[in-house]
Amino acid sequence: MTDFDTPAPESHPRDAEYLAKLQDYYAVWKSVPSYAALCEVFGIASKSWVKAILDRLCKADFIERTPDGAWIPTRQFFARPFAESSVQAGMPVSVTATQGEYFVIDEMLIDTPSLTTLIQVRGDSMIDAGIRDGDIAVVEKRNLANVGDIVVAIVDNDFTLKTLDKERGKFILRPANAAYPIIRPHGSLEIFGVLVGLIRKYRK
Repeated sequence: MTDFDTPAPESHPRDAEYLAKLQDYYAVWKSVPSYAALCEVFGIASKSWVKAILDRLCKADFIERTPDGAWIPTRQFFARPFAESSVQAGMPVSVTATQGEYFVIDEMLIDTPSLTTLIQVRGDSMIDAGIRDGDIAVVEKRNLANVGDIVVAIVDNDFTLKTLDKERGKFILRPANAAYPIIRPHGSLEIFGVLVGLIRKYRK
């Protein structure tokens, strides 16, 4: 029996650290590297140790093998910790050290992948609704919406993100910024989709 054939133990105290290093590598290169490269990533000298680490991560359902033997991430690989305690935007509260559940961000924002698209927001017409220039709108494509929904609409051949409303029995699009006028379509108003989520990255 060779080192590569040695069964991996159930777990190792540093597996969370190895997983984090592999996740960081994958975020940059979008691949699981060779055993030789992983020696450097993990900071160890033995390829057999690398194999044992990957086997344990596989058993924990973070990675899996393709039919041709390549390692690839599973859904669980992309899960992120969801803290058990909420964060207060007002006065601070005590912090609990207990870990909450894990979530895949896609699953929190997207119900129907085939109908969902991401659209970058331009401008500040929805700033009072908390939607800023540069945000990524998560939009579920459908041509029906309710009054009060924030929608991506096509008005006279232009796309816009506004709140759907009604005035004198006709649909209008209401901005969330007093500096912008209500849009009262002169021609057609077509609903492209409804806002279901928002992504914002804060840069240093």
